[in-house]
Amino acid sequence: MAWGWSERDVPDLSGRVAVVTGANRGLGREVTRYLAGGGARVIMGCRDESSGEAAAAAIGAEYPAAILEVQPLDLASLASVEKFASGLAGEPRLDVLGNNAGLMAVDRGLTADGFELHMGVNHLGHFALTMRLLPLLRETAGSRVVTMSSMVARLGRVDLDDLLWERRPYERWQAYFQSKLANLLFTFELDRRLRASGAPATAALAAHPGGSRTGLGNTGGSWSNRVLPGWKLFCQTAAMGALPFVRAATDPAAQAGEYYGPQLQVWGPPIRERPSRVSRDPELAAALWERSEALTGTRL
Repeated sequence: MAWGWSERDVPDLSGRVAVVTGANRGLGREVTRYLAGGGARVIMGCRDESSGEAAAAAIGAEYPAAILEVQPLDLASLASVEKFASGLAGEPRLDVLGNNAGLMAVDRGLTADGFELHMGVNHLGHFALTMRLLPLLRETAGSRVVTMSSMVARLGRVDLDDLLWERRPYERWQAYFQSKLANLLFTFELDRRLRASGAPATAALAAHPGGSRTGLGNTGGSWSNRVLPGWKLFCQTAAMGALPFVRAATDPAAQAGEYYGPQLQVWGPPIRERPSRVSRDPELAAALWERSEALTGTRL
């Protein structure tokens, strides 16, 4: 008997179309594999196209009927986000937007638009992508926007006065925590705004992978980056870590505004969990939304 929700519970996804960001490695690759294995056509948004093609070939070898398309997408560039979204203008439907790609505990850096990397890639890039794809999503009945957060979002604090770390001394982990909290604030505010606008066809959900063995966080010059691979030996596989995201994206019982993570927080099958109080703060979420609109030049 299976322990909780598993790959076997992914429904038939034939005829559905999904976009997955960061689909070439780690959690994104596993999300792509599950969706393609279920029959969905998956558009893989990848900064590294050659790595994306290799991932598509490997998934295609496992699932010969898989329909996979690799498209260039650099979430550290609003121009790249706009170009990617424009390339989907002729699509007849979009059932799932999987906002998965992310950075963790990297050295201080800026995106092409001058944003601090964590906030720029993890939140603002996905915010802009979602805003540009919402018209297509809203035309697709039952569509979902699923955004990957982290269990450490509970440690985050969104500083609206210094969102991009222009005043404070840079702290790589706090920058990451802030961006992951921003993912949740964005998800719940998107849910509120979709409901208020009378657009129930599209649902916003979030997920986190617990502790998963991926390459995330290994890049950087801090001692914490160097010891992280050792800690990951005690984590679950990327295939397990991707399941909360896949459940949020595909489970017919999943509802708008829900948040999924491993049953034991770090390990285990995906369950619906209660997000932190601060992530459900509507005033903070609305303020972050307004800043995000101003910084990205995109609106609902």
